[in-house]
Amino acid sequence: MPRSPISDKQRAANRANAARATGPRTPEGKARSAQNARSHGFTASTFAVVRLEDLNEVAHLTADLTALYQPVNSQELFALERIALAQQALLRAARLEAGLFTTCLDQALGRDGDPIIPMTEDLAGNGDIEITRAQNRNFALGEGFHRMARQSNTWSLFLRYQAQTERHYRRAVEEFERLRALRQELPNKRG
Repeated sequence: MPRSPISDKQRAANRANAARATGPRTPEGKARSAQNARSHGFTASTFAVVRLEDLNEVAHLTADLTALYQPVNSQELFALERIALAQQALLRAARLEAGLFTTCLDQALGRDGDPIIPMTEDLAGNGDIEITRAQNRNFALGEGFHRMARQSNTWSLFLRYQAQTERHYRRAVEEFERLRALRQELPNKRG
């Protein structure tokens, strides 16, 4: 979202506040401040699909992981950021799956909302309207799935994407756990 320009009054107030600022005073504060310019590249908007995902999703996931695991060095922080990216990919896969199933229904239903190929009376004829509705929805979903699978390799590609995403998540967690086990051997400097 673009920032709106600040007023002259706000600019003057910012300059006055900056003139009174003294910066960090302790050696620890100065060391931490010296690391402020370091960038790792995991900005939220870099990994979000515009109009589909929250631009701050990765930042929120990273903040939650950081609060929970409290990394003690840059390598642990990097590993947590990899976990956050893998978590975002898992959420993306779940959204993709929901979209694919919606597409399956769209493939099986006509413009009027009725199934293109209706279920036979033998399957639908038990008299319970709720069971019949559920069976019709399941039948339409199955028919749409069949049509999509017959037309393209979309589902096999999705399953490969999903499996790869789960592997990336598992590996990222394993890497963080490996680094956490080495805490005594690695320098404890975050930044």
